[in-house]
Amino acid sequence: MKKIRLLTLIIPLSLLIVNCSTSKKRKSDYVEVKKISYKTDVEPIIANSCTPCHIPPQGKKEPLENYDHVKANIGAILERVQLPQDSRKFMPPVNKKPALTADQISVLVKWQQQNMTE
Repeated sequence: MKKIRLLTLIIPLSLLIVNCSTSKKRKSDYVEVKKISYKTDVEPIIANSCTPCHIPPQGKKEPLENYDHVKANIGAILERVQLPQDSRKFMPPVNKKPALTADQISVLVKWQQQNMTE
């Protein structure tokens, strides 16, 4: 009789433990992806690294003054900021602004991959 009681306690407890550890594994499988937006993430990078050359009225180059312009040119922007710094097409020019960091480039890449939300 004692064995039956013990078994009736052990079986539900073991099921509870198994289910708890499984749910923890499921939660860790989900990775939260931060949604990148133009206003909060991309615009500050452009404003800091592309002024005054690409921001009218002073800028005489391809304008990057708003969402539509940056969205239309994101491919070229990514191409140019990832060139070797000694390339004449590298942006921003070495003598004018510091190069974008790997994190800043990553933000631009993710924004493009996430369909460039405003």
